[in-house]
Order: sequence, then C-alpha cells, then structure tokens
Amino acid sequence: MTDLYEPYEKLIRIVILGRIFEVPENNVLLPQMQFVAPDIGSGKYCWNAECRYCEIDYQRAAGDLPTPALACRIKGLAGMRVTKAAAEIRYNMSEALAAALKASE
Repeated sequence: MTDLYEPYEKLIRIVILGRIFEVPENNVLLPQMQFVAPDIGSGKYCWNAECRYCEIDYQRAAGDLPTPALACRIKGLAGMRVTKAAAEIRYNMSEALAAALKASE
C-alpha cells in the first residue's frame, strides 16, 4: 500500500470499458484506475471535481441503467462496470485496457 490509496485489505474486480481489473477496495474510482494504469497520475485531472476530465457512466451491476458520475468522487465497488469514460481517461488507460482481459457480457 502507498499513501495514494485509502487502507485496503483486498483487491476487488471491476470492469472498465469492457475490460476486467483488480483494484484496491475502499477507494475512490480515479485512484483505483491509477492502480492499474499509472499514466492516470500524469493526466490533466484536478482530483477535486472541477475539470470534469474524469466523467464516466457506470452501472453498479450488469443490466442496470448507466449513471453519470465523476471518477474522482465515487468509490469503486466490486462488480461495478464503467461503460463510458472521458477521452482523458481512455487515453491514460489505453495500455492497461489493451492488456486486460475482456469481460463477458
């Protein structure tokens, strides 16, 4: 663990843009994304909801209607599915997305 993350005991599975990732529980989504894609740390994010570069749509469970949110403001939960992400997130996560396993629908 590092100071970038809230204390956690285990990794949880979330799906980002159709790809499976294991991220630290009990953390906000944007730092969880940085856990699997360090380039997030060099993005244009303000980390306090002013820039809107971290806009996403997510589902708490498969089949739920997508909900808009800011990745710097919501906690990532086990089973969460990020279905849409701002261009900055897609850019900073491109390598991680390409390397991750594809989620089954």
